Amino acid sequence: MFPPAFGPRMGYLCKYLKKAGWQPVVVTEYIKDDTFSFLADENEVTYVNFYKATGKFTRYMEWLLVFLADLLVNYKDRKMVKVASQLLKEGGYSGILCSTYRTFPLPAAYTLAQRFGLPFIADTRDILEQYASTEYIAHSFHTIPVIDKGIVWLFRKKLLRGRNKALCGANYITTVSPWHTQIMSQYNSNVELIYNGFDPELFYPKQVQTPQFRITYTGRLLSLATRNPQLLFEAIALLSQKHLIQPQDFRVQWYMDRESRETIEQQANLYGVIDFMDFHDYVPAAKIPQILNESSILLQLANLACGNGPKGIMTTKLFESLAVEKPLLCVRSDESYLEEIIHQANAGLAARDVNQVSDFLYKYYLEWKEKGYTTIQIKKDIVEQFSRRKQAEQYMNIFKKLI
Repeated sequence: MFPPAFGPRMGYLCKYLKKAGWQPVVVTEYIKDDTFSFLADENEVTYVNFYKATGKFTRYMEWLLVFLADLLVNYKDRKMVKVASQLLKEGGYSGILCSTYRTFPLPAAYTLAQRFGLPFIADTRDILEQYASTEYIAHSFHTIPVIDKGIVWLFRKKLLRGRNKALCGANYITTVSPWHTQIMSQYNSNVELIYNGFDPELFYPKQVQTPQFRITYTGRLLSLATRNPQLLFEAIALLSQKHLIQPQDFRVQWYMDRESRETIEQQANLYGVIDFMDFHDYVPAAKIPQILNESSILLQLANLACGNGPKGIMTTKLFESLAVEKPLLCVRSDESYLEEIIHQANAGLAARDVNQVSDFLYKYYLEWKEKGYTTIQIKKDIVEQFSRRKQAEQYMNIFKKLI
């Protein structure tokens, strides 16, 4: 995906490539979404639209038909190859970079690199192995459970086969965490870690006094197995029972989609803390810096990275939270690389138990009552390495080696 839809990693990369005098040309799937519209300006982009139906039933049937065609004959990758080939035939290109959250369109990029004799970098933002379950599938199939399970197994097998073939054929793999680097090194010896990050032109600290103490979360909740807010709700309930906080000035702000909201509401009701919750729709990404700077604590949702738990997930919002230098609360700690970065940057708490969370919340609640805002002494040298500008330099250096 690419802006205006949700595609910050490649959107910011193109921004800083252009600033450095490079000319990125993008071919991407069309997604009806304006979240990152401010990153779409002046980019040379060709959008490939696989879905055109408008009615709810027809949209689902169209999705199902495209899914089956893709499963059986690689429909989406074939179409992507056809469209991109028209551009590459014009010549003048130095390489191909393909970024994926699953597999598509890595097979297309691999085919194009071979056909046109170009260096090929495969960027794996998210991989199937990182998820706790099947959160990487957008829709359920609504058949009987045993058939659904069989379709998922077949789909996963196909995705991994196509992905791994492309990874083995890439000149370089880039990926987003040390855990991902370990997994990717099984397929290719040339792997470089390029974290997600923040745009230094947009995300920087500002002290803003607020009339309420605000804990803020922006993003989806794929599943409780992947991101579990339990410790937060337990801590709020504990502080409320001790009469240390009250809903009038202690608020948790959620900016999320309807499905995620329903899950949070259910959990908040379960722990008796729904009165502390505020729900908002997604907002354009350009408004996120202001929302973060007007927060008292920035929330990261995670879970233990072991067994069937999520692994290596370090989202863009982690690094944007570091950049604005607000206290960061991660619940639950992954007890892995996410916790390590939070500790290295002195950014806040990666919590392992409810007492840690309640102490952390109350400490900053008291600071807010005194000042109207909260502060934390971030280690700037750690945070600066996650700048989108520096990450663009990493990509340029890789291409220079290959070219």
